[in-house]
Amino acid sequence: MKRIKVKPGRRQSMVGFFAGIVFCLIGLFVVIPGAGLFGVFWTLLAVVITVSNGMNAFSDKGPSSHEIIIDDHEMDLPRGRDAAHERKAEIEERLKAAEELYQSGMITSEEYQDKRKEILKEL
Repeated sequence: MKRIKVKPGRRQSMVGFFAGIVFCLIGLFVVIPGAGLFGVFWTLLAVVITVSNGMNAFSDKGPSSHEIIIDDHEMDLPRGRDAAHERKAEIEERLKAAEELYQSGMITSEEYQDKRKEILKEL
C-alpha cells in the first residue's frame, strides 16, 4: 500500500497566510473586546490557520490537506504467460458457474447459452 500526501500550492497557502493575519488582527481588536470567550476561540483558530498556511507557503514542512492511498496489489497484475493462464482459469470458472446455474434450474437454456457466448467473447 502506498500513501501519497498532497499539500496545497504555495500561492494558495500564501493567500491563506495573509488572510489569516487579517483575521487574527480582527480577532484581537474587534472580536475579543466585543464577544469575549468567543473572540478568544476565533483568534486561536485564526492563529492555527495562519501558522499552518505559513508553514506550507514558506517551508517544505507543513500539514497536508489530502492523502491518497494506492493499493499496490492492484498494480501487480500478472504479465505474459502467467496472465494468459490466469485469464483462462477465470473464464473456466465463470463457464462452470453458469453451467451449474443451468443444471440447478436457476436459469433457462437460452439464458445459459447467452451467458456462455458473452463469456467466450472475452477470449
